[in-house]
Amino acid sequence: MSQLKRIIWPKVVLFGDSITQFSFQANGWGSEIADKLVRKCDVVNRGLSGYNTKWAKIALPRVIDNSSADSSIAAVTIFFGANDCSLAEKNPQQHVPLQEYTQNLKDMVGHLTSVGVSTDKVILITPPPLHEPDWEKECHMKGCSLNRLNAVAGQYAEACVQAAGQCGVEVLDLWTLMQRGGQDFSTYLSDGLHLSDKGSQFVAQHLWALLEKRVDALPMILPYWGDVDNKNPEPCLLSHS
Repeated sequence: MSQLKRIIWPKVVLFGDSITQFSFQANGWGSEIADKLVRKCDVVNRGLSGYNTKWAKIALPRVIDNSSADSSIAAVTIFFGANDCSLAEKNPQQHVPLQEYTQNLKDMVGHLTSVGVSTDKVILITPPPLHEPDWEKECHMKGCSLNRLNAVAGQYAEACVQAAGQCGVEVLDLWTLMQRGGQDFSTYLSDGLHLSDKGSQFVAQHLWALLEKRVDALPMILPYWGDVDNKNPEPCLLSHS
């Protein structure tokens, strides 16, 4: 028998901070996207809890390089800002100045395009809004004072939207969407910063609307069981992508 050709599964890479890292937990937005893409695409979680864009920019070439960024990548999400927008005087370790944050996003998109991931495959995601009363409670439990503000998160969200436009990539503006119509966005958050189950459903719903058109044409990998000839399965199973 001639050497079998290995199946190359397309990939959706989720690159972000803790909101991405925790997205594969029960009812998480990442796991919901992965469930939608079973048998069509691998969804790869590359969330890095606590990271900002300064560190992410350095790490990205170790996550996606020339050897991995080929035609198998269907989409990449870049979801940072919740740590970058920390107040400089309260949380200097994670804080990244607004202008630097904008440039870091552009640099990450630039890296992806340099290794073969076209801009139509890249989606930036803004930080979600911050519910200050709940997050202040979390901060006090950790022995510190409130170190983020929703208005500042909004500045970073706006910068993310602008960076996406300048790079020619799509953007999911969670900060705006979650507050549209003056709704109580606190229900989307578990602690004022991270997503609740409802928030994860919200992200999955809106992200899928952007991802679907990028993966809709991908075929199901390996045939539906009912299409396999039980008496002679080899031709079907060994030739099907």
